[in-house]
Amino acid sequence: MSAGEAKEYLARREIPQLFESLLNGLMCYKPDDPIEYLESCLQKVKELGGPEKVKWDTFVSPEKKTLPPLNGGQSRRSFFRNVMPDNSNFPYRRYDRLPPIQQFSIESDTDLSETAELIEEYDVFDPARPRPKIILVIGGPGSGKGTQSLKIAERYGFNYISVGELLRKKIHSTSSNRKWSLIAKIITTGELAPQETTITEIKQRLMQIPDEEGIVIDGFPRDVAQAISFEDQICTPDLVVFLACSSQKLKERLLKRAEQQGRPDDNLKATQRRLMNFKQNAVPLVKYFQEKGLIITFDADRDEEEVFSDISSAVDNKLFANKETAAGQNELDCSLIMDSGDAIYPDFDFEDQEEDQSSFSGYESTGDFSEDLRKSNIIFVVGGPGSGKGSQCKQLAKKYGFTHLSTSDLLQNELSSLSERSKFIKDIVECGEPVPGGIVLELLKEAMVSKLGDTKGFLIHGYPQELKDAEEFESKIGEPKLVLCLECSAETMSSRLLVRNQSSQSSENSETTEERIESYYQASNPLIAYYESKTQLCKVDAEGTQEDVFLEICKTIDSFLKKEEAAFS
Repeated sequence: MSAGEAKEYLARREIPQLFESLLNGLMCYKPDDPIEYLESCLQKVKELGGPEKVKWDTFVSPEKKTLPPLNGGQSRRSFFRNVMPDNSNFPYRRYDRLPPIQQFSIESDTDLSETAELIEEYDVFDPARPRPKIILVIGGPGSGKGTQSLKIAERYGFNYISVGELLRKKIHSTSSNRKWSLIAKIITTGELAPQETTITEIKQRLMQIPDEEGIVIDGFPRDVAQAISFEDQICTPDLVVFLACSSQKLKERLLKRAEQQGRPDDNLKATQRRLMNFKQNAVPLVKYFQEKGLIITFDADRDEEEVFSDISSAVDNKLFANKETAAGQNELDCSLIMDSGDAIYPDFDFEDQEEDQSSFSGYESTGDFSEDLRKSNIIFVVGGPGSGKGSQCKQLAKKYGFTHLSTSDLLQNELSSLSERSKFIKDIVECGEPVPGGIVLELLKEAMVSKLGDTKGFLIHGYPQELKDAEEFESKIGEPKLVLCLECSAETMSSRLLVRNQSSQSSENSETTEERIESYYQASNPLIAYYESKTQLCKVDAEGTQEDVFLEICKTIDSFLKKEEAAFS
């Protein structure tokens, strides 16, 4: 039985759900004779009609349905991640959560994509067999990734995967599926497709070709987060080829491609957004792979045959010979990515493309206020759910004359408008997907520009939520002058959220609350470390009353404002 057949069998027979239910019963009752207990459970499964009738709490009696926190208060998700054996022979790679029993089908193609979630839990490659060599080819739009990837695949007899083409084919074949209609809109505006969706599509394709000697993947990853996800869920690549190309050359190639191919993501707005995303993400991505010794950089401004000759030498040396060095550059020449003074390709002038190609005619121009924004007093207020960010910001804005900007409020205001952008955001929210960071940043920038000259500074909460947000904000708006981190324990946040949910009659349960808090810690740790390294971070103990915390924050802001006055005096 092949690895693919084994995975299909486990999925079709609903084995993961059965294991989860049995483990829940064991942890709940802790029987002295676990074998006898499991035998009785399996007998009950037969009586019920098979594993497909089993739910996670089938073997938990009604009085024990509400289970106490496991292992010191960790969520069920964390618990399973810890108890599952870290063994390559065990059929699970990760065990985050299982799809709903009543909806599960191996052929399912619903918005939640239950099959995709199941596939995430297994190794892509059979650990008992040699893994195919993996080459990733990355570079800006128009750098020649597709051309060079095909040449590499042809020369070495490798299989070729274009991630962009994978997504476009999926969109075309599932045009009536709401999730993929939404992803089509995201791609058409130049934003990156959802990371987990893209990874899942790559994994599904890789699992269809387990016997290949090598695989060339074109156009992935696009940023460091995607690179980490690829390594975590698939494997560490054997080689990363980076095609560095000048702005002028990219411009020429994209214009030519737009005329010849008419791809939907080659419209004016999308092209500018893709180039901007590339410029922002390329340097950290290349440096990430450099630290691992996996990447070789090539000057892709040259003739494609010259470039391919160097790539071939590098692949020969890196993958098929015991030579110490490979052709091409090992150090990144940032001038090939970032032209002097050119942050977002202002020299791009697509006069031959009609303006109505833009998907969002409702976007307002914020003009050239870059310098004014960078000089502004920008204060980020970060903290977990229930830490009191919103309440403190309202009081601080009133005391100091700051403008308080909440990303959730900005999104709600935009949703109440009739703009094209609001319709796009509504589709995303209704599908349960996160709003793309580029849109949130656009809303923030517009709100800040509208208040310039009429405020003493900006208090921003709800943003950034992760390191990528922080880097994008600095690139497009500026650095915050101060970052206030409201620190309180998970227990305090949980109790506050419980009170808030009761008073607002919210349907949020304790498990959802725990997952929100856990997600915050996972995303915020690198963010907080980033600002600590830049000495912009001030931690505030938020365990006390709202009044006590407010007084403590005021001391910090008073000190900050005095330093600002001294610097300009």
